[in-house]
Amino acid sequence: MPVTDPTPLDQAHALMESAPDDDALRLRFYERLADAELFLLLAEESDGDTLSPAVFRLEDGDFAMTFDLEERLAAFSDAPAPYAALPGRIAARELAALGVGLGLNIGVAPSAFLLPMPALAWLSETLGHAPEATEARPVAFHDGGALPPALIAALADKLARLGGYADHVVLAGVRYHDGRRGHMLAFVGPRPGTEAALAKAVSEALVFSGVEAGELDVAFLAADDPALAAMSAQGRRLDMPVPPPENVQIIGGPAAPGMDPARPPRLR
Repeated sequence: MPVTDPTPLDQAHALMESAPDDDALRLRFYERLADAELFLLLAEESDGDTLSPAVFRLEDGDFAMTFDLEERLAAFSDAPAPYAALPGRIAARELAALGVGLGLNIGVAPSAFLLPMPALAWLSETLGHAPEATEARPVAFHDGGALPPALIAALADKLARLGGYADHVVLAGVRYHDGRRGHMLAFVGPRPGTEAALAKAVSEALVFSGVEAGELDVAFLAADDPALAAMSAQGRRLDMPVPPPENVQIIGGPAAPGMDPARPPRLR
């Protein structure tokens, strides 16, 4: 195996392996995989619009090979080989649609594992969920009390990948005109056209934090919005930086069915 410093995926995988029954650590690994840049081994050079992954037939099914470092891909192929770099979430979606599993760092790193089709379908389905748009009128803000540490950590990690999408974020408790209470995360000064990506990032942080029945409202405020002062006085500020994923289409067949996202499958 090539000797390298542990990557974020190596670290997340090691934590997951150290406690196989810990769902939170397993979810954390899936999130790291989705957010990572992966190098996909190709069967042939890309034409610029489509990619044809090299597919290996193994005992557990067909797998495409991905790596979180170019050096690891080179060590696996042992010769010059075509490859493409793409976000893990895109690799998961397109390989699931192709009907093949995902191999990560096979034979070249401690984080080597095979993600078979059922697990990949679950990840693709989970990442495909979009948050619901609703309308509600806040009437008061409060500190909201202590949120689960796992959720705060997941939010901080996600926001650290969203550099340039907004000026900053404010998190506070909120009471609406209909009496409903909850928590609101407001992006201050969001860049035009980034709202959907920001809301989805927060939704993923909530899902992968492992907090059951969690809910978090997302709002977008201008720096001079009157509500911002009231919210900032009661809430906490979170600082930010994931560039939007490229829309890469992998040559393939029909979409694979999703699985229940309530509980992630185990890796093997």
